[in-house]
Amino acid sequence: MPSYRIASRNIVVDGNPLPHHKLIAEASQRDRVSHKLTRSSFGKQARSLAGNGPVALRRGASITRAEGADDLFEMPGYERGLKTAITQKGVRLTQDGKVLLKALSFQQLEQWVVEIGERPGRAIQTWAWLYQENKWAKGAEEMQEVSKDWKERLATIAEFGGRIQLRETRVASDGTRKLLFEVESASGGNGGIVEAVMIPAPSGRLTVCISSQVGCAMNCQFCFTGRMGLRGNLTTEQIVEQVVEAKRIAAAEGMGKVTNVVFMGMGEPLHNVEAVIDAVDILASERGLALSSNKITVSTSGLVPQIVQFCRRSPATLAVSLNATTDEVRNWLMPINRKWPLGALMQTLRDEFPRGDGRGQKQVFFEYIMLKDINDSDEDAERLLALTEDLPCKVNLICFNAHDGAEFFPSEMERVRAFRDIVASAGRVCTIRESRGDDASAACGQLGSVGDMLGDGPSPQRPPRLKPPVSLRAAVEVMREQRPVKV
Repeated sequence: MPSYRIASRNIVVDGNPLPHHKLIAEASQRDRVSHKLTRSSFGKQARSLAGNGPVALRRGASITRAEGADDLFEMPGYERGLKTAITQKGVRLTQDGKVLLKALSFQQLEQWVVEIGERPGRAIQTWAWLYQENKWAKGAEEMQEVSKDWKERLATIAEFGGRIQLRETRVASDGTRKLLFEVESASGGNGGIVEAVMIPAPSGRLTVCISSQVGCAMNCQFCFTGRMGLRGNLTTEQIVEQVVEAKRIAAAEGMGKVTNVVFMGMGEPLHNVEAVIDAVDILASERGLALSSNKITVSTSGLVPQIVQFCRRSPATLAVSLNATTDEVRNWLMPINRKWPLGALMQTLRDEFPRGDGRGQKQVFFEYIMLKDINDSDEDAERLLALTEDLPCKVNLICFNAHDGAEFFPSEMERVRAFRDIVASAGRVCTIRESRGDDASAACGQLGSVGDMLGDGPSPQRPPRLKPPVSLRAAVEVMREQRPVKV
């Protein structure tokens, strides 16, 4: 049987150090079998081991026995922080056993630091170097005015990166920048490519549009990302790292500070709601990135249960991508409507707004993509007013941005203005969003690439193109014959 001892920063088995989150256990039944128990499998395997026989851990010359899985955590000399690294919600590890710092909230980081025997001030120093302006450290070696011992320890037990690497930047003629990131999968391989967009404005505002998934499962018919299918969710640190990298670029290129973050890139944010809520908390932390919660906007296609969850747990602003005024048309354009139709969606919004007993977000932000001869009629504008009656809201009209294979045309600007005037004349706030970054395929609805961005592993099934409702088939056939070609 191997001998065990507890060291201050790792476990040593027969003289060989192991990463601090791993434990070697041995079960005695008919045969002796050695097991490695990582955070994800620890509880299940430990219970199995305890059922097969006692688990022994040697500390120095003595042996402490654990008759049940819970007893494993009560052994004398068990390193402070090891239990946390294995069991604490939110503490995630790299393939080589390092704690992913950008997956932690400040409270989680502080708890972890204390659990590994360090003073709480270490968390404040580390958080500042991760997120504060003009720091954004990529590794412990970049930290200044921090003790050498802490830097050396962090280098061995913690990872500063977000398991996502910037591979390419494309600049549009209007100064918009599209950032292409390679995502590291859970197994350490290529998890695909996601895109973020930096959108500067003459006013000095700098908005970063970030992704929450590789691809998307919603299959919205007008969106290029929807044609990819869903490859997988981004983790908290992969979402946060997009903003940190955008800040580095903005500082290096004199673009000013990032003022706004919008979850309107690839993916349906509320389909990955836990990671998105955790990422928002990090982005809004006053000790770090310090973005105002009303400058962080999360857009959804209408996942009703997750809307309720988000509204009650996150301080960020909610936007709803509406895009149709009847269930018939929305069922086609946005298939999620078949599960949660307009009636359910609008009633949920009435129930949740204003948020926070009037102290939170007061108005729903509706996004409405203008599609020629599909959803841009005067009747659509009137139905939009009826849908939003007695619901505090703002409406943002978005001109459709063409992409390869698109079967829609953007509404003429004269039609967009007429639609706006009808909505505004009823007292609603209604604006027209300027399209940005179109010549670099960085505009709304253009992110992603079908077939060559999905990384290792099996590709998701391509979502089907849906049949339009009978009332619109003639108009759609005309558009298909004149399918727009992107230049």
